[in-house]
Amino acid sequence: MSTDMRLAALEYAQKHKQRFLEDLIAFSAIPSVSTDPKRAADVQKTAEWVARRLNALDFDNVKIYPTQRHPVVFAENLAAGADAPTVLIYGHYDVQPAEPLDKWDSPPFEPQIRGENLYARGTTDMKGQVDATIDAVESILRSGSALPANIKFMIEGEEEIGSPNLPKFIEEHKTMLACDVAINPDTGMIAPDLPTITYALRGLAYFELRLWGPHQDLHSGVFGGAIHNPAQVLADLIAGMHDEKGRVTLPGFYDRVRPLSDDERAELARLPKTAEWYMENTGVAALYGEEGYTPDERVGGRPTLEINGMLSGFTGEGSKTVLPAYAMAKISCRLVPDQDPDEVHQQLRQYLEEHAPSTVKWELISMASAPASISSRDSRWAQAYLQAAESAWNTKPVFKREGGSVPVVTYFQNILGVESVNIGFGLPTDNMHGPNEKLHLPTWYKGIDALIHFFFNLAV
Repeated sequence: MSTDMRLAALEYAQKHKQRFLEDLIAFSAIPSVSTDPKRAADVQKTAEWVARRLNALDFDNVKIYPTQRHPVVFAENLAAGADAPTVLIYGHYDVQPAEPLDKWDSPPFEPQIRGENLYARGTTDMKGQVDATIDAVESILRSGSALPANIKFMIEGEEEIGSPNLPKFIEEHKTMLACDVAINPDTGMIAPDLPTITYALRGLAYFELRLWGPHQDLHSGVFGGAIHNPAQVLADLIAGMHDEKGRVTLPGFYDRVRPLSDDERAELARLPKTAEWYMENTGVAALYGEEGYTPDERVGGRPTLEINGMLSGFTGEGSKTVLPAYAMAKISCRLVPDQDPDEVHQQLRQYLEEHAPSTVKWELISMASAPASISSRDSRWAQAYLQAAESAWNTKPVFKREGGSVPVVTYFQNILGVESVNIGFGLPTDNMHGPNEKLHLPTWYKGIDALIHFFFNLAV
C-alpha cells in the first residue's frame, strides 16, 4: 500500500491523540476486577465498552461470548481478502484488585494525569495496550485507507485469574479464530526509548508441599529433641533443592532444557539491564543465581525453583515455645523450552521420596502449570514489527526472553498452530499489579504509531 496511506493514518493518530486519551480514561475508570464476584457487573460493563468501540469501527460479527465466568469479546474485519494475511489481536480487559487502597496517591478507578503518566488500575496491564490496537486500526480505517490485513480481535476478561475458560473457548472456536499470526501486546518494553519484542516466555509448575509430624502442636521443652520438627524438615528439604552453584537439584531437572545459542546470548547482551540495574531496582546487596549466566540469561533463558511462601508453628507477636505439628511451603518452578510441567512434578516428587525422612508424612499438590513458549525472531511477522517499532522510535528494537508466563501464547501455538508476536508499551516502572499503576503516555502514543506501521508492513 502507498506511503500516502501510511502517512494519512499516522496523521489521523496524531490529530486524535486527545480523544484517544479520553477513551482510555473512560476505559480505565471501570473497575473490572475479575477475581471479585462483587465486580461481575463491572466486568460485563467493560466487555460491552470494548464491543461498542469495535462496533463503531464497523467491524463484523462483533459479539460478546459468555463463558462460565467472564465473557470474551470477538470482532473481525476480513475486507482485505483471502490473499492478505489474517492477524488475531489478543488482549484482556480485566484488572487486578487495587488493594491496598491507602497506598494509592489517587483513587485507582479515577484516572488522573500527572506529568507524562496516566495513573489508574489497569492502564498498563492492559487496557492501554488493548486501546492502542483499536486506536491503530481506527487510524487506518478513518483516514480513508483499507486495512492492509484481515483483523480479528479476541479480548478476554479472565487473564488476571489465570484464563480458566480460555483454552476451551479457543478450542470450540478454532475456525472463527483461524489466523496467520497472533499479536499479543501483553508484555512490554525495557525502557521508553528501547522498543522490545519478547520472543520467549517461561512456563510454570506450581506446587504446595505439606508436612505433618505429631498429631498436634507440642511443648518444645517437653518434646523437643525427641520429636522431629516438621518446620526443620521443611527447611532441610528446601535447602537441598539447590546446590552451591545455584543449580536446582531435582533429578533430571535440566535434561530437557534447551541451551542458549551464542547468537541468543549476544542478543540478550544488548539489553541494558545490568547487574547494577537489578540491584538498584530490588534493593538487594548482591545478586544470586545459576553460575555461568548473566542476570538476564537466568531470568529469561534458564529454569528456576523458588519458594513463594512458608508457614509453620507460631508466627504471632511475642513468644510461644511450640513444636509445630504441621509445615507448608508454596513452590514454583519457572520452566524453559522444552521442559514439561508434568515431568517436573514427578522430578520434585522423586526428590521428596529420596530425601524426606520417615519421621514425617508429606503430600505434594500440583496447583498450576503452563508450558514455556518460544517464537522465531526471523519470522515475517516479527520482522514486520521490528521494522515498525524502528520507524516509530527511530532506534533498533531488542529481542528479549521474559521470565514470566503468558499461557495464551501456548494456547495459540497448540490449538491454532500459530506464533505470537509479543509486544507492548508498558514499562518496568509502571507499577503493574501494585499501587499507583501508570502508563507513560509518550511511549503509548509511539506504540499506536508502531502498530500502524506494523499493519502496513504486512502488505509489503
